[in-house]
This record gives sequence, C-alpha cells and structure tokens, in this order.
Amino acid sequence: MDTALTAETQFAEINNNKIAYRKFGDGAPLFFVNRFRGIMDTWDPLFLDFLSDKHMVILFDYPGIGSSEGELPLDILDVAKVVPQLADYLGIERFNVLGWSYGGLVAQAVTFQNQDRVLKTILIGTNPPGENEIPIEPVFFEHALKPVNDLEDEYYLFFEPSSERSRQKAKDSHDRIGQRLNSDLIPSTPEIFQRYIAGSGTMRKDKLNFREGYKTLKSPVLVISGDHDISFATENWFPLLRNAPTMQHIILNDTGHGPQHEHPELTARYINVFLG
Repeated sequence: MDTALTAETQFAEINNNKIAYRKFGDGAPLFFVNRFRGIMDTWDPLFLDFLSDKHMVILFDYPGIGSSEGELPLDILDVAKVVPQLADYLGIERFNVLGWSYGGLVAQAVTFQNQDRVLKTILIGTNPPGENEIPIEPVFFEHALKPVNDLEDEYYLFFEPSSERSRQKAKDSHDRIGQRLNSDLIPSTPEIFQRYIAGSGTMRKDKLNFREGYKTLKSPVLVISGDHDISFATENWFPLLRNAPTMQHIILNDTGHGPQHEHPELTARYINVFLG
C-alpha cells in the first residue's frame, strides 16, 4: 500500500488546468486542504500515514500553487470549489474535509457550500469566519513572509518556541517532511502572498454569513487547536461554541499553530475517533 512518501502525484483536468493530487489509504475519502504557502509535501507524513490506515487520504495543490496549473483565486469561496470539483473527477459523491490554517478557512467554505456532500469537517489551527477579537500576532509576519523559511522560522510559526519539548518536536517533524519536500515548489513571492491574504479577507467579511450558519449546520465539526496559536488564536472559537451544536473543540497544551505536526499520533487518534 502507498504511503505519504511513496504515493504517486497525479493530475486532474479542472477548469482547463492540471490540478496535482495524491490519493492513498483505504476508507471514507478525506480531503486535506493546505495552509498558507502549503503544498502536498508540507504535511507531516507520519500524521498522514496514521490517518491513511482508516481513511482514503486525498492531497492536492491549489491552482497556481505547488505542482498545479492556474492561479490562486482571490476569493476563498472560489478556492473552495476545487474540492468538490476534484471529488467529481475522482467519482466521489460524499466526503470528509480537513483544513489547516488558511486551509481551515477554505474547508469551512467547502462545508457550508456543499452541505449535502460533506460528511464531517476537521479544522486545525484556524479561526471561524467573520470578525474575530484576537488578531494575528506580529511575530507571525516576521517569519511567515520570508521568501524561504527554515527550521528556526518553524519554531515560531507552527510550534511553541519557549518549550524545549516543542522545539524538539519541530525538528522531528521538519526532518520527516524533508524526506520528500521539494522546497522549490513552495510559494515564495509577495504577489502570491497577497492572493492568500486577500482570500483570508473574504472570510473575515463573511458575506454569506457562515458564522451564523453554525447554529443550524447538521454535519459534525471537530476543531483542534494549540493553546498558543500566534496565527489564529484558539480563544476566537470560544464565543461560537455555545451556538454551534455539532462542534467539538480540542485544545492541546504547550502547543502552537501545528498540533498535528507536534502530536501526529495523538491528533490522528482524535480524528479517527471523530470520523468513526
């Protein structure tokens, strides 16, 4: 059986562009939606392999990002259309969706725009739609917008740099990811960064009122956060929880923006229980 390190990159013809994807594992389909500057190779392979034991893992690159053709849309509502389009290409009617960071915003748009198709949603290190009280910390911009990120940047962006244990976990995850990563495919220009930022802004405006939609959403949602997320503060979920009856929220201690990379097996276990 293929793993995260051996699965073949394939291409789907979507809107006259070749969209890169990989598919491996057995079970219900689970689409992975990438973070800011993320590509298929920037997921921790250990986390992916834990989940592929029970689910069909489907990775893909956004249009114009990584190995995919096209251009990243400025509106996250348009970015989100790629998931059901790829599902159609693969002959998949109903599916689960997992998004991290920017990808968590995209995953929420997927869920609310495809409520007849999305079975369950997992949101990692992200925020709800609409205006949130706690902004991104300045240290995020100091590290996230460099043309090339190194391990020192990852300590701040995805982990808890004040914790020696977390820094070691960062090194372990960084080394696992490096086994397949082609860093030349990672977006690195201010022009691309602005397209991501514009997309995040559309979710902040929340013109389709997804935030209110949590009150009546029927499908289950699992939110997984670190207790100190410099990008999307965990506390921004708290006002929503009492008005989101299908939502659960797990917070991991001494953990930053990437709990699934810091605790790959534990996070995968939570997700496996949630997905059943």
